[in-house]
Order: sequence, then C-alpha cells, then structure tokens
Amino acid sequence: MTDIEITDIPPLHPEEQSLLAMHSLLNVFNVLRGELVMIGLTLTGEDELLVHGLALCDEWIANLRDPVASLASARRVEEHARTIFAEIDAAIAAHPEMSAEAGLAESVANLHAAFDILQVRACELLARARHPDRWEPFSIAALRGNFQDVFAAIEKHSHGRYRIIYNAALQAARDYYVDFKLESLDGDSLIMPAVFQDVMRDLIANARKYTAPGGHITAALYEDAEALRFLVEDSGRGIPEGELEKVVHFGQRASNVGEVRTMGGGFGLTKAFLVTKQFGGRFWLASQLGRGTRVRIHIPRPNAAQKMQ
Repeated sequence: MTDIEITDIPPLHPEEQSLLAMHSLLNVFNVLRGELVMIGLTLTGEDELLVHGLALCDEWIANLRDPVASLASARRVEEHARTIFAEIDAAIAAHPEMSAEAGLAESVANLHAAFDILQVRACELLARARHPDRWEPFSIAALRGNFQDVFAAIEKHSHGRYRIIYNAALQAARDYYVDFKLESLDGDSLIMPAVFQDVMRDLIANARKYTAPGGHITAALYEDAEALRFLVEDSGRGIPEGELEKVVHFGQRASNVGEVRTMGGGFGLTKAFLVTKQFGGRFWLASQLGRGTRVRIHIPRPNAAQKMQ
C-alpha cells in the first residue's frame, strides 16, 4: 500500500464542528440507546418501553450540534444515569417473571460499563473546553489501561459475537487480534494533546468496524523529543481506489461499507485529520481492497513554553 498525504478538506459548518468536537460521546450515546432498546424487547417485546431513557439519549445526540448544550449534558451524566437505572429497575419490578431472562443482566451490565466510559469522556471534554490546545502528560500504564477498558466495552457490546485478544497464539476464528503499543523515550509517560485520545479511539474503532472477526489490528503510538507518531493499520476490507481523499471529508464513508452496522457518524477520519492540522502535523492514508487500511499521523512536539499553556 502506498501512503497518500491528505493536506486539505472542505471547510465545516459550525454544527459540523460541534459534532466533531463532541464525537467521542456519539458512539457511547448510541450504545446506551441500543441497550435500552434490548432491555425493552427482553421485558415486553416493546423497543420503546424505557421511554424516559430513550428520550434522554435522543436529547443528548441532538445536543451534539450545540457545544454549549453538549457541555451542559456532560455535567449531568451522573444525574441522568440515576434516572435511567431507576426506570430500568421499575420496569423489571413490573415484569418479575422476565427478570431471569437470558440477556437482561448482560444488557444492564453493558449499560453500567457504558456509563463508566461516558463519565470519563465527559470529564475529558469539560477539561478540554477550558484548555483546547493544551498538551498534557499521560502515564503510559494508565493510558494503556484506559484503552483496554475501551476494548473490553467494545467486546462486551458485541454480545458474544467476537472476542478481542492481545496474543496471536490465542486467536480463534471469531477473534480480533490487537497489537497495541505505547512507547516514549522515558518509557513511563508521554506528552500529547488531550484531544488526541479521541483520535486514537476513533481510528481504532474504525479499524475494528471495517475488519471482519478473525482480523488483525495494529495501533502504535511513539513519542520522542521531536514528535508524536501514531499509526493504525488493519486487515479489513480496504477503501476503493480513488476514494482515499473523499473518505476524510465530513460524514463520508467508502462506497463499499454500506451494510456495516455503525454507531458513529462517519466523522472519525475527519476529526483525526483536523486535530492533526490543529497541532501542525501531517496525515497520511493508505488502503487496498481486500488487504486493509493504514492511517499514519506525525505531530511535532511544541516547545516547553507552549506545552502547558
């Protein structure tokens, strides 16, 4: 595969800019909504049984187009979680004969996991709203743990359709093998833009989404005195020739992914590109049908005076 450097995309409207800034919440809201629908179907066969919880999810998703409303929602995650779980408890109490139904406990557990992730993402967004251009130090061990939690949540939400494993010797036919590496000069910590966690999550999620179970995903981050370097490569379906630049445009997907179930909005590559440009970096994309896709990012480190502004 040959890397093509992406240097520009069409300008975004203010609502699109807000959706990108809040994109890390969209997938989680859609997961929450999906699990609420599953609980309703399990208890009564009605997909809109949990009306208040579903309305909250729809309100959150609609608010993503407004940065002020989105940040207001982020501040109320714990309150909304209590409301939703109270409604679930009441629904289960009203249908005690279904309380042991297969899948119910799993959906409730998935909801708890999703809210844990949502709380983390909300805190990240609120902090970044105060200092959008700040580079921050991260413990490599803590960062690795955060991403393992993300992988675990992705696996849990599959309801047993696949596993995510980290040792190729253990990979079975329905497993994703993820080769995930974080390294820096000192080996213990690294410095990067806080928003870059979103970029990493989005690109890794894209690689998983467009790679069939049994595939291989590589994600690697390296920081030295000069730059932050990030690469994601998968063994998935690839992007048709001639569409590489198009798929970086806002809301655009490749022409060969129409049947892929997705919880996002087609913004991952756009956000990755714009964040890269925001911090003076360079962005490359390579792909081949039936072989996979590679995204490569290079962001120069700021000087010491800029890092913690």
